[in-house]
Amino acid sequence: MSLQHFYLHDQVLADEGAPSFPLRLSPDDAKHARVLRLAPGEHIAVVDAAQDYFECEIAAFDDAVPVVRIAQRLDDEERPLVMLVQGLAKGDKMETVIRHATELGVSAFVPMSCERSIVRLDARKAAARTQRWRAIAKSAAMQSGQRACPEVGEPMALADVCAFLAHATAVLVCWEEAPLDARIEKALERGLRLDRALPENARIAVVVGPEGGLSRSEADALLACNPRASLVSLGSSILRTETAGIVAPALVLHELGRMMHDAREAQERTSAHVDSRREEAGDACEAGGQS
Repeated sequence: MSLQHFYLHDQVLADEGAPSFPLRLSPDDAKHARVLRLAPGEHIAVVDAAQDYFECEIAAFDDAVPVVRIAQRLDDEERPLVMLVQGLAKGDKMETVIRHATELGVSAFVPMSCERSIVRLDARKAAARTQRWRAIAKSAAMQSGQRACPEVGEPMALADVCAFLAHATAVLVCWEEAPLDARIEKALERGLRLDRALPENARIAVVVGPEGGLSRSEADALLACNPRASLVSLGSSILRTETAGIVAPALVLHELGRMMHDAREAQERTSAHVDSRREEAGDACEAGGQS
């Protein structure tokens, strides 16, 4: 059974001197803990302000705030970071994308104002929407047991997005006019090769346009912002923006997982081969000493 996750913004568990201590939860998270009806003896997962990952046991409650003791530090293996650059879409489409892409494991969201974006946000509305999106991302991360709560930035213009993506391991621009053989795995392999990065250390950006897709000038600008940028196709079907915003990162995360699995298997085979050669060399030396 997976553990319920909580994220702390101003508390580092390693700095707590007492064996048990209260968690400094936000009011919303404290309310969420009450709704879950957590009880002493139950275990939860906590990611603290230092981004360290712990399993904690609830020892008691202090005015409805969980008092916990650290049960163990959880494994914190390197994982690729996948960010979704999503063209601003109308209605609740952005919320849908952020919720479900967070459940998949997307690490960050960059809303982008595009030529064909129907919705236009002034500074006040952009700030309010961003706050709402961040709350949705956090709720989805807690529900799905993500290692970290995704970052959600405020809407950015194309030029700012291009500058932001300049150092990504790979930039995958999903475009309906891309050739059908412009596959995601090819773009990832190219980016990792050029950046000399391992899959688990990769920072991958996936770009999805709004309703109507990206314009040619936008696609060209995104390709020019990073030498490891590539056009990719999501197939012959024309997908809604909220569908593409979920399908594209799902395919990327799946492919990165396959690459990491293959790399681990190759490393294990190499280690086994080296050990075998050492044993053979040792047997040969022993036989030579007896002759």
